[in-house]
Amino acid sequence: MTVLLTNLRNAVLTGIALTAVVLAIYLSLNDGALVGDAFWPFMLRWLHVVCGIMWIGILWYFNFVQIPTMPKIPDELKPAVGRFIAPEALFWFRWAAMGTLAFGVFLAALKPGGLLIDAYTLDAGNGFSNPSVVIIGLGMWMGTIMWFNVWFVIWPNQQKALNIGNAHASLSAEEKAKSAKKAGLFSRVNTVLSFPMLFCMVASPHIITG
Repeated sequence: MTVLLTNLRNAVLTGIALTAVVLAIYLSLNDGALVGDAFWPFMLRWLHVVCGIMWIGILWYFNFVQIPTMPKIPDELKPAVGRFIAPEALFWFRWAAMGTLAFGVFLAALKPGGLLIDAYTLDAGNGFSNPSVVIIGLGMWMGTIMWFNVWFVIWPNQQKALNIGNAHASLSAEEKAKSAKKAGLFSRVNTVLSFPMLFCMVASPHIITG
């Protein structure tokens, strides 16, 4: 057990193996059937949720833990956060955002009746008649805006602020501070959007009919 838990790769593989066991139990209870066309959209939804948990989890870690704690860290220790912790967190952060959006779009595209288009147009083609589609569309738009912020604002500015990959060594301290501030503000925007976005995603299939 110690070998499994002290190594992240082994722990993740163990989690995946346990998931396969749960799937095997499900199959045994369902006569080995994958419930036809419903299984693969379910798998996309599962991957969408897994990526979303990592994305929002790291977003909240930045905003609830790292950023508020940085002023309390002694100056001689702060470079360790910028050089080692933040770049690693940003790697998983941005790719989790990509996975969340990609799996969510694929899932919507597989839904019958053109859900992807209806959601992104907020059901305008049907006179905004389906509350569930409107709400999931609002959630998708907020998620898309958040994804855009991650890839095209937060990540580029964090690269400059932290000199990730030593590609911005020539930037002045003032320029790095400006980039850090911009990344921080857009990260805070994403934190604000994360609450209504998650509400929309949960509300659409559970409390809103239409």
